[in-house]
Amino acid sequence: MLVLPLPFVVTLLLLLMLLRLAGRADDAPFDPVLLALVAVLTALSALIGLRWGYGIEAGLPLQATLAAAAGPLAWIGFRRLTVEGAGRGVAQLWPQAVPPGLVVLLILLWPDAIDAAVIAIHLAYGVALARLARAGPDALRLARLDQVGQTHRALQATAVALILSAAVGGLIALDLAWADGRHGALIVSLASLPALLMLGFAALLAGRNPAAAEPAAPVTASPGIEADEAAAPEEDDIRVVAALNDLMQSQALFRDLDLNLARLARRSGIPARRISMAVNRVEGRSISHYVNDRRIAEACRLLAETDQPVTTIMFEAGFQTKSNFNREFRRVTGTSPTAWRAARAGGASAMPVASES
Repeated sequence: MLVLPLPFVVTLLLLLMLLRLAGRADDAPFDPVLLALVAVLTALSALIGLRWGYGIEAGLPLQATLAAAAGPLAWIGFRRLTVEGAGRGVAQLWPQAVPPGLVVLLILLWPDAIDAAVIAIHLAYGVALARLARAGPDALRLARLDQVGQTHRALQATAVALILSAAVGGLIALDLAWADGRHGALIVSLASLPALLMLGFAALLAGRNPAAAEPAAPVTASPGIEADEAAAPEEDDIRVVAALNDLMQSQALFRDLDLNLARLARRSGIPARRISMAVNRVEGRSISHYVNDRRIAEACRLLAETDQPVTTIMFEAGFQTKSNFNREFRRVTGTSPTAWRAARAGGASAMPVASES
């Protein structure tokens, strides 16, 4: 009886992700860096299956190289969603080729050090991504505001997965040294493969953010805003939010499908960090919720006053995907767009409507 090793099941799931992404025609462009990450994880899982399922170790050099490339690819993918990491030139990207290049060099000169190098690479990138995640969703200034929350969660999951992968690598190294690798397959099945899946799903969530074509407003436009203690007075916060409210009302900026914090800063002439701080203080919510609440308010108006299809209203309100629209609509109203419209048509006047504040 042919037994399919668990790594090949993970490979199949990751491959289905790739095929799904390649076949998408109704969604935003997928980030090519994070698409490459899913491809790397797919190949890596297949090589792990060959090693621990059938004892085939001929692919170990390639496996180590791909493992070393996963962290840099994840870092590039998420860092590109920040103002500071928006550059895509060779000067910004070439340092990320150092880790896999180092592993290739070790394959040729010092094979015994490969495992330690891969563990260190995963740990370093996991910690770096965790530090990036600590800055909160508003740090992802180039992420679309309709999905910045889930992108931030994907960033957190990626950091955890890389740190977990480093821990698993350490356990496997100890098992090889003390038990001749007798428990390696079990360790891989219980921890390493879930980490690969977590990375793949995180890339799937984050990769739907298209690269912003517009430069962000310079953060230095309002000097002195380096920490909450150095923020502008309360009345200045109110003035910033009032300016944003006027912009949303007069230009219906929330309808911009690709709106992100960087673009909002450019259109308003207010630094991104200043916008984020003011909205958090005055509104008590994140900038993504501030914009998406307005989008849902507009969607509720259109659902109540027109007979347009829900999909049309979704685009009119500023959402690009059904999943993001449904998630945000349910967050604000507690129900789905279709159910909300049906309840309104049935005379349910108590149905909640999002406030545009």
